[in-house]
Amino acid sequence: MSLHAKHLQKAENFPPSLFSSSTITTLRGFPSANPLTARILLLPRSHSPTSPLSLLPSHHLTTQTSPLSTHCHQFRNRSDFTNVFQWNSILKARIDAGFFECALSLFSSMLAGGGRPDHFTFPLVARAVSALPGRSGLTKEIHSLGIRLGFSGDGYFCNSLIGVYGRCNDIDYARNMFDEMRERDVVSWTTMISGYIQSGDVLESFRLFHEMRTSGIEPNSVTLAVVIRAFKAEQIVDGGRQLHGFAIKRGYGGQELVQNSILTAYSKMDCFEEAEKLFNFMEERSFVSWNILMLAYFSAGDFFKVVEFFQRMMAELYPSPETLTLVISALSKCSEPRMGQQIHCYAVKCGQIDMVLQASFMDFYAQCADLASSFSLLEEVGKLNSSTPWMVMMWALVQSGQFIQAISLFQKMQNLGFEPKVDALSCLVTAYTHLGALLLGKVIHGYLVRHQLSAESEAERLETSILNMYAKCGNITCARRCFDNMVYRDIVSWSSMMESYAIHGMGLEAIKLFHQMQEAGVSPNSITFLSLLSSCSHSGLLYEGCQVFTSMTENFGIKADLSHYTCMVDLLARAGKLTEALNLIHSMDVKPDWRIWGALLASCRVHGNINIGECVAQRMFELEPDNVGYHIILSNMQAGGYQWAKAERIWKNIKEIEFKGRPGCSCIEEKGGFSFFVAADYSHQRAEDIYETLKYLGRNVQDIKCL
Repeated sequence: MSLHAKHLQKAENFPPSLFSSSTITTLRGFPSANPLTARILLLPRSHSPTSPLSLLPSHHLTTQTSPLSTHCHQFRNRSDFTNVFQWNSILKARIDAGFFECALSLFSSMLAGGGRPDHFTFPLVARAVSALPGRSGLTKEIHSLGIRLGFSGDGYFCNSLIGVYGRCNDIDYARNMFDEMRERDVVSWTTMISGYIQSGDVLESFRLFHEMRTSGIEPNSVTLAVVIRAFKAEQIVDGGRQLHGFAIKRGYGGQELVQNSILTAYSKMDCFEEAEKLFNFMEERSFVSWNILMLAYFSAGDFFKVVEFFQRMMAELYPSPETLTLVISALSKCSEPRMGQQIHCYAVKCGQIDMVLQASFMDFYAQCADLASSFSLLEEVGKLNSSTPWMVMMWALVQSGQFIQAISLFQKMQNLGFEPKVDALSCLVTAYTHLGALLLGKVIHGYLVRHQLSAESEAERLETSILNMYAKCGNITCARRCFDNMVYRDIVSWSSMMESYAIHGMGLEAIKLFHQMQEAGVSPNSITFLSLLSSCSHSGLLYEGCQVFTSMTENFGIKADLSHYTCMVDLLARAGKLTEALNLIHSMDVKPDWRIWGALLASCRVHGNINIGECVAQRMFELEPDNVGYHIILSNMQAGGYQWAKAERIWKNIKEIEFKGRPGCSCIEEKGGFSFFVAADYSHQRAEDIYETLKYLGRNVQDIKCL
C-alpha cells in the first residue's frame, strides 16, 4: 500500500513532505486500504471537494460513504486514543482533502476517548473551523479549550489561532491574542499583518510592519510577500517599488515567493513595463510566474500579448491545463482559430484535457463561429453527470446571437434529466431578453418565486437578469418591483437598476437610487458611474452629469475609461456643447475609438454643425473606412447645409464601397414561438395578412393624428 501511495505521489507531481510520509506510514494501520484512499489522502486541497454539510456529531461520521470515511471510522474504532501523532496525521489528511466536518467529528471522538491534543492538533482543528462559513464561534471554543489545557503560551498555537481569527474577520480577537503573547516571532507579526490586510485595514498593516521593524524583528520572505499585497490593494505604486528595493537589499529579491508577489503587484497596478523587467530578470520562472503575467495581460485586454508570452513559455516549460485554459480564452477574443486548433491538438496528444479546458475549447469554437466543433465537443462530454458543459454551450450560443438554439439546447438538457440551475436559467432569461420574449421570461420569474430561489445568494445573478429583461422589454415598473423584492443586492444589482432607468430616460430616478445605494453602505464602482452617466445623457441632465463625472474621479478615486468619456461626450454633444465635447476628446489620456467619434458625429448632424462634423467624419473614415453609415450621415449633413457638390462626392464613394452587411431583423413572439422579419420581407407564409394588418394600423395612426 505504501508503495502504491508513493507511486501516486510521484505520478501526480506532489512535492514530498513530512506529512505525506507520515500519512503513508499511517495507512499501514488500515487493513483494507485501497488506492483510492491513498489518492484522496495525498490530494492537494485545490483538487478536493468541499462537503456542503453542516457540522455533524461524531456518531454521524458514518453517513459519509466515501472509502476514506469508512477507513477513518475504522481508525477511530481501533485506534489508541493516546497516540496523538496518529490523530494529527488523519486529521490533516481529512482537512487537506476538504472534509472539514468529519475532521471536527474525529476531533470530538478523540476528546471523548480521553485523547489529549498537542500544540499541532489545535491549529489543524482551527483551520477546519475557519473553512466552514458561519462557524467562527467554534474558533473561540477551541481557543478556550487550548487555554484550559495550558497552550496559551505556546507560540505555534497562538500564531495559528491569530491566523484563523483573521480569516474569520474577527480582527479584534486576533489583535487581543497578539498583544497578550509574551514572545512574538516573525510568524506572529506576519500573521497579524496579514489579518489586517484581509480585513481591509491596510493602513494599520503598514503601521504594524513599521512597529515590527522598530522592535528588532526583521521581516522574512513571507512577510514581504504579505506586505506587497497591501501596496497592491491600495494601488500605491511608489510604495511597491520601495518594498521591491528593500527586498533586494535584504537578499530576498531572488526568492520565487517574493518575485511572484511583486510581479502580481506590478501587474495589478498596471506597471507592465516594470513587471516585464522583473520577469525577464528572474533566473527560474515557474508556471506560477508565467501565469501571473499572462493573466495580467488578459485582464488588461491585451490578448495578443498573452499569446506572445505563451509562445515564449513553450520554449522553456510544458504548459499546464490552467495555462492552456487562459491562452485559449485569449485566442477566442482575438479570433485566432488556427492557433486554437493547434493548442487543442496539443492538449489531446498530451492528455491534459480536463472538464474546464474542454469547456474552454467549446466556448472558443463558438466565439470563432465554428458551432459544429462546439457541438461535437459537447457530444463527447455532454453525457457525463455534469451540467457545466451544457451551460457553457448555452452561454456561447447567446454570445454569438444564436438565441433560438440556446433555448433548444436548454430544453434538450432538461430532457436528459438535468435540473435547471441558476446559471442556466440566467442564460435562458438573457436569450429571452434579446428576443423580446417577455411572457416566456415571466415563466422563469414565476419558477424563481415558486421554488423560493430568491432566498439563496446564488439566485442574485438570475434576479438581476430578470430585472434587465423587464427593463429592456419596456416594463420599468416590474423591473423596479423585482429590484425591491431582492433579498441580496450587490453592486451589480444596483448598477443594473440604474442602467434600467437610463434606458427609459429617467435620469433623476437613477441619481436618487445612487444616493440610496450609498446610504445602504454599498460602494460604487466604474460600472455604477457608467450607468449614472448614461442616465444623465439620455435624460439631458447636463449639470448633474458633469457633477457625477467630477465626483467619480475626485471623491471616489475611480479613473475614467473610454466608456465614461464616451458618455460625457454624448452628454455634452446632445446639449449642443460640440466644441466642449471635441476639447474633451483631445484632453483624454486614452485613445478615442469609433464609439466616441460616432456619438459626436450624430450630434453634429442634429445641431447642423458641418465644420466639426466633417472633421469628426474624417476620423471615422480612418478607423472604419468601409462603414457606409458614416458616409451617409456626412452626406445628409452636407445636403442639409446645401453643400450639394460635397454630398454628391460622398455618394459616389458610397457606391464604390462593397457593402455586404447582415440585414437587421425584427422578432415577434407568438404562442411560445418566434417569427423573424427583415425590411421588405415577403417570405413568411402569411405575408399578405401581415402587410394588410400593417396598412390597417397605419390608417388608424393617421386617423388619430387627425383627431
